[in-house]
Amino acid sequence: MLAKRIIPCLDVKDGRTVKGTCFVNLREAGDPVELGKSYSEQGADELVYLDITASHEGRRTFTKLVSRIAAEISIPFTVGGGVGGVEDVACLLDAGADKVSVNSAALRNPAIIDSIAGRFGSQVCVVAIDARCEENGEWLCYVNGGRIPVARDLFSWAVEAADRGAGEILFTSMNHDGSRRGFANDALDRLAKTLPIPVIASGGAGCMQDFADAFSIGHADAALAAGVFHFGDISLPELKIFLQKQGIPTRISPTFHE
Repeated sequence: MLAKRIIPCLDVKDGRTVKGTCFVNLREAGDPVELGKSYSEQGADELVYLDITASHEGRRTFTKLVSRIAAEISIPFTVGGGVGGVEDVACLLDAGADKVSVNSAALRNPAIIDSIAGRFGSQVCVVAIDARCEENGEWLCYVNGGRIPVARDLFSWAVEAADRGAGEILFTSMNHDGSRRGFANDALDRLAKTLPIPVIASGGAGCMQDFADAFSIGHADAALAAGVFHFGDISLPELKIFLQKQGIPTRISPTFHE
């Protein structure tokens, strides 16, 4: 079995890392470059940086910040928010990003996935999906940082994204985001069983067992979290040891001693 990845996520607004609950009630969590450097040193497998207001505000994402991040960390990182076309992707890759995440732009123009994968390779293209389980039980996709619902079902959209060349699906449950009640494992399991590409779980991490459940019940390939790392609730090295003791393979930093 391939090692499961642990991915801290840094939502960035006005140059600072923030964290909210269900996409609202944001509070500041620190400098995104310093936080990323710390996570890299602690043994995070990857990082995700999201400019959470770029699409809503109609502007492009933060290439200057990406250059600063690339100069300080030694692990792969993904950048998303405000990516509207292949030239935006080229700028972010030139600035030092390893992968680029598309969300709103892909739902509005799915062919952008084909274009990114065709020009840069599927490994560069992460399709992020923010979805909410509605009262009727259907998972509906949202754009503009979770502000606007669109007439697309989570599962059919994920399949289309994979078919068009996405290298990974980053699924955030808006119902679970910031709740610390665990990931949306039933939806994750369905995605994992349906898709031929890796699925990253996002939204709901509150304790180390939540990560174990995302892997063992949700069958996710990676688990992403923010607040539990930013505010010191969970230690990355200790989380990986915990997972290994449950038979879930992880990469342990050689500098960590139990």
